[in-house]
Amino acid sequence: MNKTNVMRLLEQAKIPYTPHEYEVDENNLAGEHVAKQIGLPFERVFKTLVAFGEKHGVAVFCIPVGTELDLKKAAKAAGEKKIDLLPVKDLLKHTGYIRGGCSPIGMKKKYPTYIDETATLYDTITVSAGVRGCQIELEPNAIISYVEAKEMDLVV
Repeated sequence: MNKTNVMRLLEQAKIPYTPHEYEVDENNLAGEHVAKQIGLPFERVFKTLVAFGEKHGVAVFCIPVGTELDLKKAAKAAGEKKIDLLPVKDLLKHTGYIRGGCSPIGMKKKYPTYIDETATLYDTITVSAGVRGCQIELEPNAIISYVEAKEMDLVV
């Protein structure tokens, strides 16, 4: 397995993690599919969604796969009247990542980041390692601290 930028950043910060490789299905990039492939329950596999608001711009949201981001809760968290998911075509330009490989760690810029409050119910969770085909498993408090995320109720 090739080391990703996300892995290098975590190692520099001395944050332990476990990588989980899986086979990428270009026709099914859904987080639920990833969770099944790495053998973890949906609740512990987090997807990274990027949104845009008129007032503050880009915001990052991490929620369990199998759940849906509540845009009203997301807007409130980000201090916006209204927030919309960033179009997939704009994802690489803003984050440096592509759909299916977007991680809250190591984006092009430091954006306000929010993680669903359920993350801390588990000893470990996974997020993308920054590429399709690899997730990293780590303690939720480690990622919350590293990306300076705020814990909130974010799902429908």
